[in-house]
Amino acid sequence: MILCANPRRQYLARKDEIDDAVMRVLNQGRYILGEEVKALESEFAAYIGVEYGIGVGSGTEGLHLALKACGIGVGDEVITVSHTAVATVAAIEQAGATPVLIDIEPDFFTIDSRKIATVITPRTKAIIPVHLYGQAVDLDPILEIAGENDLKVIEDCAQAHGATYKGRRVGSYGDLACFSFYPTKNLGALGDGGMVVTDQPELAHRVRLLREYGWEERHISLLPGWNSRLDEVQAAILRIKLRYLDQDNTARVCIAAMYRDGLKGCGGISLPTYRQEAGHVYHLYVVRAPRRDALKQHLKDKGIAALIHYPVPVHHHPAYRGRLAGRENLMETERAAPEVLSLPIYPELKKKDIQAVIEAVRTFV
Repeated sequence: MILCANPRRQYLARKDEIDDAVMRVLNQGRYILGEEVKALESEFAAYIGVEYGIGVGSGTEGLHLALKACGIGVGDEVITVSHTAVATVAAIEQAGATPVLIDIEPDFFTIDSRKIATVITPRTKAIIPVHLYGQAVDLDPILEIAGENDLKVIEDCAQAHGATYKGRRVGSYGDLACFSFYPTKNLGALGDGGMVVTDQPELAHRVRLLREYGWEERHISLLPGWNSRLDEVQAAILRIKLRYLDQDNTARVCIAAMYRDGLKGCGGISLPTYRQEAGHVYHLYVVRAPRRDALKQHLKDKGIAALIHYPVPVHHHPAYRGRLAGRENLMETERAAPEVLSLPIYPELKKKDIQAVIEAVRTFV
């Protein structure tokens, strides 16, 4: 079976270095918020181009803590999209705020900045743009709207490690930005993990307090907080993988180019569209197909595990159906959901497997 993503293959590619890093942590004897986490926080922040990094338990928890660090909670509204991982919306509700959903751009699947002004109210406190599939949101108009309306911008970078917008890495534009280190991400741990980054010292300080019960001095809570700590083993693994992130992203770009060349002119599917001012890192390679479910089954029959990101917009999930603001005007979201399909892509994907995917898609369409 050709998998859509393969974290085990990446572990095997760096096995000796990862094993050594894990053993180093085990032998040191400190397993929570030690020197490995501090080093990763510094190294990852430098990679993104910001001053501060705060390791947390997951990308979802990063969004939650970022919102709380901004003082956002009950009675506040946060603008984002429905075509995203449910984690984005779940984090907003976990903070006590109300998600307000707007539509996506049809070409890029990311937030349509033209729709933001139509849903701003006196209760609006923040915008969460989601950099999707490895490609950046068009950030300039969002930052302009946020500045005009005194709104925080919290970038959801869970699928965009290393992606750029106008020459800078995503995560360096908003008031805060949140990354997931889920194993299938471009920079993935061997378990859960996340990072909040920012250039603002006060926000960094608040996130650092909130991730561990509000402690500045151990066992003394300065403000109500939570338990969301990145552990030393995952931090050590991520430090190894961070060294290879640009190399791995280059491999993803090469695979995407092979798909583009191999599927060019192939009727029945639409290939990804690229934002001119953005540097795509292809967390996912997503095509659109009117007969998506039949294509997915055809690929499965050929031993290819294509996946759907995302089959159900958040506002249609049973947990959220009928109660999320903005859900009435999501036409592009509704059009995309039954058509998107993610083809296999990861740095270690073999050329023969890429060709097998191309041939299988061509035989279907």
